[in-house]
Amino acid sequence: MSVHVNHPRELTIEVKEALERLANAGIPLGNQSVLLAGVNDNLETMKTLLHKLLMCRVRPYYIYQCDLINGSSHLRTSVAKGIEIIEGLRGHTTGYAVPQYVIDAPGGGGKVRSIPVTSSITTMKKIVIRNYEGKISNTRRPETKTSSSRRSASTTTNTSIPNLIPLAPSRRRAPSPTVSRDVSAPVRKRN
Repeated sequence: MSVHVNHPRELTIEVKEALERLANAGIPLGNQSVLLAGVNDNLETMKTLLHKLLMCRVRPYYIYQCDLINGSSHLRTSVAKGIEIIEGLRGHTTGYAVPQYVIDAPGGGGKVRSIPVTSSITTMKKIVIRNYEGKISNTRRPETKTSSSRRSASTTTNTSIPNLIPLAPSRRRAPSPTVSRDVSAPVRKRN
């Protein structure tokens, strides 16, 4: 089952308990987020969201580029910003927390992964993408507005929001609880 969480503040204690009930019933859970300007378009907010999803037993599956639909221009970010976030996650958090960054190809072309290694070509006015069938699609490049009045949700703190799931302090690398011996030492045979 896919859930749709875009910001860590959406993961309240009540949501976590509901997700646990689903996971305990054996339902695999994945999350689909949309990259939204001023909401989750920075590395720290996205990393916090993805870690909290894992704590709720939800696999971060997709981050979508915001579609070019009427009324959403103020929420759109650039494809380059999405790739920057994915690059910032890789190697700096567990691979389980790194979702696929995808663009919905126009005209029913399907989801196209946009990865740091070029799967799309961006020009000044358009993005050229290739889907799983090798079909090439062109889409308009989203226009982004830079505004000093737009603040990132991660920089806004509101202490009056109750029941948020606390995020454990991050550690660079936690030792694996399953490794009980030095793996480079030879294994002795028992007689």
